[in-house]
Amino acid sequence: MAGKELQLDWLRALVAVVDAGSLSAAAPLVHRSQSAVSTQIQKLEEVVGRPVLLRGPRHLALTPAGTELLAYARRLLALHGEALAMLTGPALQGQVRLGVPDDYAASYLTPVLRSFRSLQPEVEIALVCEQSTALIPQVQRGELDVALVSRDRPKRGTLLFEEPLVWVGAPQQEAWRRDPLPVAAYEPGSLARRDALAALAAQRRPHRVVYHSASLAGQLAAVHSGMAVAVLTRCSVPPGLVVLGERHGLPPLPAMQVVVLRSKASRGVPAVDALEQQVLQTLRRPG
Repeated sequence: MAGKELQLDWLRALVAVVDAGSLSAAAPLVHRSQSAVSTQIQKLEEVVGRPVLLRGPRHLALTPAGTELLAYARRLLALHGEALAMLTGPALQGQVRLGVPDDYAASYLTPVLRSFRSLQPEVEIALVCEQSTALIPQVQRGELDVALVSRDRPKRGTLLFEEPLVWVGAPQQEAWRRDPLPVAAYEPGSLARRDALAALAAQRRPHRVVYHSASLAGQLAAVHSGMAVAVLTRCSVPPGLVVLGERHGLPPLPAMQVVVLRSKASRGVPAVDALEQQVLQTLRRPG
């Protein structure tokens, strides 16, 4: 490695791929195309002199060299963020009340908070995980400063990206073959519930809601048990469940528009401004 350097962009790409779980999911996190992220990883491997990722048809895994390098990458990126924060002025302080549904929290919040912590370590985050239909009124009342939610009406919030909705089932149970179709749904008022039941009604598929829960964990329990099929965001489908579609007799579903929503009461609060900007920088996809 004499005469060679590790570029921060390459290390940032490595961290994003590991956190997101794939090259395609990492691309919007670093504001690059999938092919550009792949090129950055290749350049990193050329400098290291050995592979850092094992690329399989369905997953990526770190090599031993990649595992060691990842720890250094995180430390270097954190130090870089601290240096920028020091140069740009005194650290912000205070508390930001942040709302996010638990399926988006698991998939998208980690890179946002990791980057924000490195830049603003003195800001406290108070996190509320509820469904979008519960979070939106809290933002409107000023009980939350900012929220990552599914858009419930046109032009509400700032669009970040679209998240597909999918039917899921347990392959050993094949609940989708039953008539009427047993459905696990989020609570009444949920956008995913509304779209799922509307799609079934348009298809004229006999169905009944046999289970409902406001939490992602509750939905997964119902599906894993074979009690029902459910509608989840694509990002929240865990290993062990299968994504269902028209070949299983189920109708297509619309995508959720994921937006960042800001309370009027928090306008001009520096810590909230900084977190909102971090959400936009990390998650907003071009187009």
